[in-house]
Amino acid sequence: MNRQADTDLLAERQAALVRALVAGSPVPDGFDSAAVAAAARALLRKRAGEVARRFPLLAHACGADFTARFVAWAADKPKTSTASDATAFAAYAGIAVNGVPAARGRKLLRRRRR
Repeated sequence: MNRQADTDLLAERQAALVRALVAGSPVPDGFDSAAVAAAARALLRKRAGEVARRFPLLAHACGADFTARFVAWAADKPKTSTASDATAFAAYAGIAVNGVPAARGRKLLRRRRR
């Protein structure tokens, strides 16, 4: 293979690995499926933690099972932003914030800036 073909192949394999880690895509050949699955779960828990820290009202509304519920929801959804995750998850879970339906609650989920 030439150098460009090697670079293209590496880029394709890296992109496939990232999709497996963050979007629920199949693990590419040549990678340890168990290790990739463990890393993907860790990334999902980290993502849930980011949402919980930034939007504590949302996490509180879910109760003790927030992380499990969020991880199950997010498993096949790539992250765009923490705010988008919070808004979409609240809508999915049917969670109203301060009495406002989740579809309109994005502003209410935002943390106040000091």
